[in-house]
Amino acid sequence: MELSAVDLSPVPDDGTAADAYANTVESAQQAERLGYSRFWVAEHHGTADINAGTTPEVLLGHLAAETDSIRIGSGAVLLNHYSPFKVAEVFGALDALAPGRIDAGLGRANGSPAADRALETERHVQNPDEDHAEKITAVVNHLFDDYPDGHDYGDLEIPRSSESAPVPWVLGSGPSSAAIAGKLGLRYCFAAFIRPQFAANAFEEYRDQFRSTELAGSVDEPHGMIAVDAICAETDEEAARRRAVSEAFYRRLQRGALEGIPSVEEAVDELGGVPEPTPATLGPDEWPQTISGDPDTLAGLLEQLAGRVGVDEVMIKHVVADHDHALRSHELLAEGVGLEPR
Repeated sequence: MELSAVDLSPVPDDGTAADAYANTVESAQQAERLGYSRFWVAEHHGTADINAGTTPEVLLGHLAAETDSIRIGSGAVLLNHYSPFKVAEVFGALDALAPGRIDAGLGRANGSPAADRALETERHVQNPDEDHAEKITAVVNHLFDDYPDGHDYGDLEIPRSSESAPVPWVLGSGPSSAAIAGKLGLRYCFAAFIRPQFAANAFEEYRDQFRSTELAGSVDEPHGMIAVDAICAETDEEAARRRAVSEAFYRRLQRGALEGIPSVEEAVDELGGVPEPTPATLGPDEWPQTISGDPDTLAGLLEQLAGRVGVDEVMIKHVVADHDHALRSHELLAEGVGLEPR
């Protein structure tokens, strides 16, 4: 199994965005040493006091200089906010900074009404899936300089390296994004930490709709990855204790309380106790929003979930209050899965 990681640049308690970005850099460098395949950074708007990951294109430029070999990318850049040409220019420039190492993870999401107004984003589009597919296609055509002669954009150039272009991925959390990825013949990553109940259906839709196309960046066979919220510790019990942070955070989101990330102690108190360890074997229809375990338990759980949707790569996302816990989790999980250090 291949392992990757996505980082939201959480702001530490009593810290700033500068601290969050420093932690993200340290996490990327550690992931590179441990043998993770790729390291992505996210885009969220209007909650910078919680997650400083608002502009992946800026952070990726810095990560390009602070890493040497790991693939880096966006998880995701939100296309509904931007011009496809501008997005392609950004990722072309990143490719020139880190040739052959850039993933262009393309997604969509609305933020709060205020954030969307500030971004000048139209929240209601007549045909949202059609619009999203057209924007993805435009980004890819610009990235690969694949507009035909005579097209209005045929003479437009973007910065690039002499290596291959950034690799496009379609990201989403439901069957509609899966269908778009399949119809375009592109790689697909499903965010199981958002809506795990749709994981199996999304990948079924992806494969049902998949066809290799003439679009540059298209792959010959379906190529998928699953993103899972997971935390690893020395024992199943300690991992479950640290998982309390994620569970309490998701409960806060469900009730609309943007209160930041709780400490372990605060989370346990909010939940009314330490969560039970995640069972080593999940039921056939069981897919928790967040999982935990010691290295062997968690590696086995990831194998189960990846096997259900037929993928060979898992991207790890987690919600932790302590940066040292995050680093230790990635380290232990790499051991459990058997990654080869670089």
